[in-house]
Amino acid sequence: MDSHWKEIIGSSLSTIGTIQADVGSTPQFHFNQNQSYQWRLIGNVLQALGSALSADGQGGPSLERLGDNTQAAGNSTVITGLLLYGTSDTESEQKIIISGNWIQALGSFTALADEFFDSTEEGRAENIIGNLLQGIGNALQALSGVQVLYGNNIYQGQLGVAGSWIQTAGSVIALIGEFLEESEEMRLDINE
Repeated sequence: MDSHWKEIIGSSLSTIGTIQADVGSTPQFHFNQNQSYQWRLIGNVLQALGSALSADGQGGPSLERLGDNTQAAGNSTVITGLLLYGTSDTESEQKIIISGNWIQALGSFTALADEFFDSTEEGRAENIIGNLLQGIGNALQALSGVQVLYGNNIYQGQLGVAGSWIQTAGSVIALIGEFLEESEEMRLDINE
């Protein structure tokens, strides 16, 4: 598969996974505990696969590749917490998921740094905004997890839900940016 298509398909899978995990995390959808667990698990699997595929599509070592790999590791950490503890929602599961969210935020901010040095103009603004929002969203989810873990439930997880949807908005914007960037690079490849 062409590296441009790997990045586009990877970003698409990540976006779909982000939306799915966020739907599962949102109490307003009124899922039972098992349904919420399934949505979150499958969503994180899609995000991890998408980030790994995007990283594989990078031509060589770069901050973007490192960021994509870090995001995949963060999602894999969340998956580990979900699989080890299932729907039990224990303190150990919360700590693993919090760690996974922090790792994802680090990956988003690492990929963001790469965009400032990217030679492709198309999609740069969207990728900067998208990665910034994803990093902020993941950080808010991690902070919400810490609040819940230590009994500070005054917001009833609303910070985490807001973080989830901020991450989703960032993922959608970054997908648009990735499509624009890869389309321009494909045009340049054809003209060479």
